[in-house]
Amino acid sequence: MVAMVMTVASSSSAHDYGDALTKSILFFEGQRSGKLPSSQRMTWRKDSALREGFEIGVDLVGGYYDAGDNVKFNFPMAFSTTMLAWSVLEFGKDMSLDLPHALDAIRWATDYFLKATSIPGFVFVQVGDPYGDHNCWERPEDMDTLRTPFAVSKQFPGSEVSAEIAAALAASSMVFRQIDRGYSARLLKRAKMVFDFADKYQGSYNDSLGPWVCPFYCDFSGYEDELIWGAAWLFKATKQINYWNYMLQNMPKLDSGNTNGVSWVGGRFAEFGWDSKHAGIDVLVSQVMKYLNFPPSLLIKHISLPFISNADRFICTLLPESPTLSVSYSPGGLLFKPGGSNLQHATTLSFLLVVYARYLNQAKRAVRCGDVVASPARLVQLAKGQADYILGSNPLSMSYMVGYGEKFPQNIHHRGSSLPSLDQHPEQIDCKGGNDYLYSENPNPNLLIGAIVGGPDIKDAYADSREDFVHSEPTTYINAPFVGVLAYFKSQSS
Repeated sequence: MVAMVMTVASSSSAHDYGDALTKSILFFEGQRSGKLPSSQRMTWRKDSALREGFEIGVDLVGGYYDAGDNVKFNFPMAFSTTMLAWSVLEFGKDMSLDLPHALDAIRWATDYFLKATSIPGFVFVQVGDPYGDHNCWERPEDMDTLRTPFAVSKQFPGSEVSAEIAAALAASSMVFRQIDRGYSARLLKRAKMVFDFADKYQGSYNDSLGPWVCPFYCDFSGYEDELIWGAAWLFKATKQINYWNYMLQNMPKLDSGNTNGVSWVGGRFAEFGWDSKHAGIDVLVSQVMKYLNFPPSLLIKHISLPFISNADRFICTLLPESPTLSVSYSPGGLLFKPGGSNLQHATTLSFLLVVYARYLNQAKRAVRCGDVVASPARLVQLAKGQADYILGSNPLSMSYMVGYGEKFPQNIHHRGSSLPSLDQHPEQIDCKGGNDYLYSENPNPNLLIGAIVGGPDIKDAYADSREDFVHSEPTTYINAPFVGVLAYFKSQSS
């Protein structure tokens, strides 16, 4: 298995990372909800959901549909925004002409989150009835299902989603700091307010909104990781020591354990995604620790913090040659973890690999996994193997990004892409009127360029079936971290 993975990673053909980057950002225009701007490039998409929240006197127009449905789930939307912002903070200088579009993608989300957090004591966390929506195969422009707004409050808290929104706002405030200082300051002020709300009124939105958020984006890992993640981003954005102290005080609330005789603290250190922020916290904080100027008496205490050791252990769970490998690899070399939409793991973990490799280079050190020593270059090599697999260096020679390469998925699980556009079919297509398109074997009429689907199975097989949503549905949180990965490899190839 190790030899197979190493061979695929090293023999992959050259890819146009710049073209893939452009398309990975363009994808977000296809997911927009609300009034589309004149600069809209994905022109088969039109205005949709223009009265969100109006029935309760709140403007909730905007934001993104998270996947192939028409619900606005703010928990994964906020994570996608945080990852887009992190991608720009790390690799924005390598995006060249794509940078303005990446900023537009972030701002489309943060404008919406400012609306969703505009009423003190409330955070709107979802718009749309997921059961009604999933029962229909409708274009977003035709939606006639309930667009119920759901909020958390002091009485019915939702710390995970509120803290993730705070993280997204804080990270985005840094992105806009040199571009639009007023907007940046507004984002940061709101991030602090929403974080304070998430912390003061602790609880999971599963408890109050479970019937509507579960099983779609139920929080399975607890909300403590989001609170620490939010504090980490606020510390990075403000350098205020109270956020650092918050992380220190609350890290023990995450679970601890023992792996191969080595104890660790900090929760599920090998997990990262829209639900679990643990590995992301460790990688992020391992870098922001350089902002701390501790007196010598305190330095020893902080050097022994678990963030860096946990980040190293996380890396060791990914390396095929590591004695603590805990992920699987397909025969063609694709990383697999339990759960659906597997490419979300390949993109998010590849992002952490390239970011941590940069940090390791800055610190002039490597990761030790038992007797195995992994250099920063080895981390980059592993991430490149995943990126190249997604772009077509795989047993099927298929790109899993729509519109990239000669062969890519044609029947993605996506309502707007699979139904004729308003330009082609101006008449409304009602709830069940779209079923003929859902079950058709004809390719989707509208290319959702840049969309990355859930991906192949662990045997490298892909059916390209619209009904097989686990493998054929794109999501914002698959694409968002891949933006940073592609920007990094674009800079390396040039």
